[in-house]
Order: sequence, then structure tokens, then C-alpha cells
Amino acid sequence: MKAILGKKVGMTQVFQDNGELVPVTVIEAGPCTVVDKKTLDRDGYMSVQLGFGFVKERELSKPVLGQFKKRNLTPVRYLREVRVDEDEKLEIGDELKVTVFKSGDVVDVSGRSRGKGFAGVIKRHNFRRSAMSHGSKYHRGVGSLQARDASRVFPGRKMPGHLGDENVTVKGLKVVSVDPEKNLLLIKGAVPGARGSLVMVKASSRQG
Repeated sequence: MKAILGKKVGMTQVFQDNGELVPVTVIEAGPCTVVDKKTLDRDGYMSVQLGFGFVKERELSKPVLGQFKKRNLTPVRYLREVRVDEDEKLEIGDELKVTVFKSGDVVDVSGRSRGKGFAGVIKRHNFRRSAMSHGSKYHRGVGSLQARDASRVFPGRKMPGHLGDENVTVKGLKVVSVDPEKNLLLIKGAVPGARGSLVMVKASSRQG
């Protein structure tokens, strides 16, 4: 299964063999433990639950900690579920390392985008600014909010509001390099999230 959890370390740049300078995001990926498994017969679909990150036992509630002790597993901070095919042979306690990927693989990276607080429509929705001269006193406003005779604002209208802090997936990114000794993935381009945030790397549907 080509999927792994990791932590975004930051961005840097590397030279490829042809001399091209490539911007990359460094991700500390894995090792991840298979904490739970769902089957077609029992749950109606196939998936595995991956665990990642160090956590002290006192930081977990007793029910959560009991699930790890029941399976004789070391507690982990993050848990995420990943769908798998019926022929997947992973079992509870198996470990996934960064070596599930190799240089040249195309992946999708999911993470939580950085929160930017309350934003106006120009920043949030890329609206155009109104005139700044000739007596105009309306510069960065929303503009007309309703139809002529509706007397109400229709649902879905683009308005000022909270920006960022949402689940984002960037698809079709290329793995530039894999470092098994340090559990590092170098992925071309930017991925969602702040430094130190959790990300999930999966094999992309956009192969080739």
C-alpha cells in the first residue's frame, strides 16, 4: 500500500543530475504502524488505520490507551484511516516506512491549510478592486448582494469570512528523493500546512 503519514519539515531546494534546481518540500514520513483494520465482511469496506508520532501515555485518555494495550502496540499521537484493496495483506502491528515510495513516484499530499483569520472578498475570493479615484468611496467592498426583486441574499454568495484552516489535497506531485535512513521524503513543489503539521502522502491517480 502506497500511503504514509508524516510531518512537514519545511521547504528547500536541490540540484538534480541534469543541473536543474528544484524547489522541494521535506516531509518526515513514518514509520507508521497499522493500528486497526476493517474488513468487507464485518464493516462493509476495506481499510487500515495508520498511526504516527510519539505521544506520552499520560496524554491519552484511558479508553484510547486501552485500545493500544489491547493490541500490544506502542501509543501514537495521530490516527488516520486509509482505504485499501481486497488483496491488501497488511495486518495489525505491521510497520510502513518511507521506502514504500521511490524517486519518480507521483503522489497526492493532504494536509490542513494555514489559517488566515477573517478575510475580505478580494483576498478570499480574488474579487477585483473598485476605482480608487474620481470620487469613488467604494474600494474593497463586496458589491451587489442580491437579485433585483429577490429582497434577500441567495445561499452560496461569496462573502467575507474565515479563510484557510481547511483540509486541502494537492495532486500530481513528484517524489524527487527518498532518504530511508532519516525517514525523509523530498517532494517537488509546495504542500498544504504549516511547518510541523501532519500530512498524508498517497499514490496519485494521476500517474504518468
